[in-house]
Amino acid sequence: MSSHIHHSITDIPGILVGHAHDKEALTGCTVILCPKGATAGVDQRGGAPGTRETDLLHPVHLVEKVHAIVLAGGSAFGLDAASGVMRYLEERQIGFDVGVTRVPIVPAAILFDLDVGNPKVRPDAAMGYQACLNATTPNTAQGNVGAGMGATVGKILGIRQAMKSGLGTASVEIGRGVIVGAIVAVNALGDVINPANGQILAGARPLYIGPKRIGETETFANTLHVMRSLVGRTAFQFATRQNTVIGVVATNARLNKEQVTRVAQMAQDGLAQTIRPAHTMFDGDTIFALATGERNADVNIIGAFAAQVVAEAILNAVRYAEPAAGLPSAASLQA
Repeated sequence: MSSHIHHSITDIPGILVGHAHDKEALTGCTVILCPKGATAGVDQRGGAPGTRETDLLHPVHLVEKVHAIVLAGGSAFGLDAASGVMRYLEERQIGFDVGVTRVPIVPAAILFDLDVGNPKVRPDAAMGYQACLNATTPNTAQGNVGAGMGATVGKILGIRQAMKSGLGTASVEIGRGVIVGAIVAVNALGDVINPANGQILAGARPLYIGPKRIGETETFANTLHVMRSLVGRTAFQFATRQNTVIGVVATNARLNKEQVTRVAQMAQDGLAQTIRPAHTMFDGDTIFALATGERNADVNIIGAFAAQVVAEAILNAVRYAEPAAGLPSAASLQA
């Protein structure tokens, strides 16, 4: 493996990552900058998305390249962070040339973190701009940073029985200089599973009603186990749309818009490998894909490894998370 690999999406040349967040309010945003532009696609699953500028990424539409992707907390309010990113790029004359100016193309996706910190503080244009100022390569920050600052997982029994999650990144070099990387903010309804052994790393914790335990073990309730019970079925009916996994997978391969869209679709398999359940009506799971066009590679191979790096990024998001808002993290439970 090459020495320049830092196991981060910023291993792809031309990709920079910046974070900005409020540690007290437990919210933040992450910007993935590609100033030279990158061919982009998106795959959105789950029933509760919060997105901006995703329609233009459809293969039949005109614009092929984007200049940044924004991942943010703050629910729909957090989409405002993209305005700050647009200002940053416009000031540097980066964007789609429309003659009279250049319009930066900045799709965005958000997650719901209003229930763990200060719900009145959300990512805004100023925070998005600051994230751009903070953008570097390499950038290996993980856990309670950027869009992952207020992320949680395992919420079928309510936020008090959930666990702290965060943001993770990963990359792999697959030969001939071709690199695939991912960055993911994990805010899922379900549990995060280690696919190597099927064990829960982070997720819903058991609820005790008197002497009765709602959950499979003393450590983890196991969301699928709870869903089989009367309490679980009732809780699931009243689950709120406060969950989502949002991320970006990127490569330096040369792909067209249809192919990069396929990579985004295949990358969603990383969620299926590591989150149980994934893509529910209460999740807004959205994965963007970027291709910078420097190396020749087969789209099927890129897509296969995209799923792998997304899975690894998800595992890193919970492994590097730190306790917050009274919620434990995977590392704190093992301590």
